[in-house]
Amino acid sequence: MKKIDLEKLTTESRNQNTLDIDKVSTLEMVKKINSEDKKVAEAVEVELPKIAEAIDGIVKGMHKGGRLIYIGAGTSGRLGILDASECPPTYGVSEELVQGIIAGGQEAIFRAKEGAEDSRELAVEDLKAKSLNENDTVVGLAASGRTPYVIGGLEYANEVGALTVAVTCNAGSEVSKAAKISIAPVVGAEVVTGSTRLKSGTAQKLVLNMLSTGVMIKLGKVYGNLMVDVRATNAKLVERAKKIVCEATGVDREEAEQFLIETNFDVKLSIFMILSKLNKDEAKNILDNNNGYIAEALKSIN
Repeated sequence: MKKIDLEKLTTESRNQNTLDIDKVSTLEMVKKINSEDKKVAEAVEVELPKIAEAIDGIVKGMHKGGRLIYIGAGTSGRLGILDASECPPTYGVSEELVQGIIAGGQEAIFRAKEGAEDSRELAVEDLKAKSLNENDTVVGLAASGRTPYVIGGLEYANEVGALTVAVTCNAGSEVSKAAKISIAPVVGAEVVTGSTRLKSGTAQKLVLNMLSTGVMIKLGKVYGNLMVDVRATNAKLVERAKKIVCEATGVDREEAEQFLIETNFDVKLSIFMILSKLNKDEAKNILDNNNGYIAEALKSIN
């Protein structure tokens, strides 16, 4: 087995600010953790141009029928699955549009299967099972930047012609070199040496938040800063749907409810009907012709 030189990985280095974290008071302990966490947003800020580039590339592929597929192992893989699973209820997209794959399969979501991350071939099999194509984007998640499973997945995605993006916390890593776009917020040594579920995990979560949110905004899933394709699948979301319609249009709650009932709780269509003063069929046709962008649809009738 190839030797892994952990000494060269920033994520595996020893944090000089927390050498005594096991001896200080509980309050001092959490202050040290919080102090380190403050560095994460600044590290992500450095990578904003790359994050924006990735968002535009993902959207370009989606306009051709492509998907966003996260692939990772351990904490990184779980973060990808978390981000993917929250897109359908928040933005009304299909479960196919944003997907997460974790080394070791579904069981690894709940129970660590650390050995699975060492197989490049397993990643290829998992992506082949998704019928990966050139319109898709594969985002490889690896805090260390050296996970064989992720590298194998990115290399296969490159062969297929898909857009590849690396999200890691070690600059110049193998994962970065395997991707067309590298997003590498370097957050420094962890509070507990090598525990990359801490700052590295937070950094990856922030990046994934930006990627999926940015993509959904570019797909017309947001009007102003309102999520207008939210699915009203429970009591809380029904009330949220009413609130969104009220805030977007200025109507009262009762009128918002009437439009939502007419549209079978299609928030976006309800908003556009109210703002355009068109009937349901006319409003739907114009929205469809403008790819679901309320702002663009309004421009087309003014």
